[in-house]
Amino acid sequence: MAIRVMVVDDDPTTLTAVKAGLERQEAVVSAWADSREAAARLADERFDLFMIDAHMPGMDGFELTRRIRASGLNSTVPIVMLTASDDGQTMREGFKAGITFFLGKPVNFARLRGLLQTARGSALKERRRLVRIPFRTEVLYRFGERRVKAQSLNLGGSGMSFVPAGGLEEGQIVEISFQLPGDARPLFLHAKVVRMEQPEGVAVEFVDLPAEQRAALRGFFEGLIKSRS
Repeated sequence: MAIRVMVVDDDPTTLTAVKAGLERQEAVVSAWADSREAAARLADERFDLFMIDAHMPGMDGFELTRRIRASGLNSTVPIVMLTASDDGQTMREGFKAGITFFLGKPVNFARLRGLLQTARGSALKERRRLVRIPFRTEVLYRFGERRVKAQSLNLGGSGMSFVPAGGLEEGQIVEISFQLPGDARPLFLHAKVVRMEQPEGVAVEFVDLPAEQRAALRGFFEGLIKSRS
């Protein structure tokens, strides 16, 4: 499985070497020397791994890491910090910002291959989590004093989309209920609005799922995938 990697380093030698090493492992690489330009891509593109330099002009690696963690698409993606410093302060600041791994300079390419394998496993798990299957059922949702009847468009193990949006906004928490085929008991869930979908739809991500409901969704969803394979 090819994974998408963003590499950010203002040193041309390191940037070229890391990009070449990743491409030898069949990764799709987006390489940037300017951290501010890289940060501008976070809202529109999703990556499976980030490799960023600690110390850069304009925006250093710690601030870029915080931007990644605050982004919608890339907030949970593994981040490797490239640094020639192995002092405790750098590591403490990096972990506080949200760094997952550290990789020293000059880059050890054997370790780079290992990190890439770890990222592939995380990427596959995350892609499965984000998969949506077309699914139609009645959805009832409530926020504040409003109660709205909607129609689902798709369903995944971690969320769903439905229409109409009914005045919902991104970031809002909503109570929803719907019924799975073959299950007499409706599911009652809390969900967070993650994006609005044109023309009248909304995508939500389930939050604080009880174990029983998580198991019911996972079992039904895996059954849908098998029936379509």
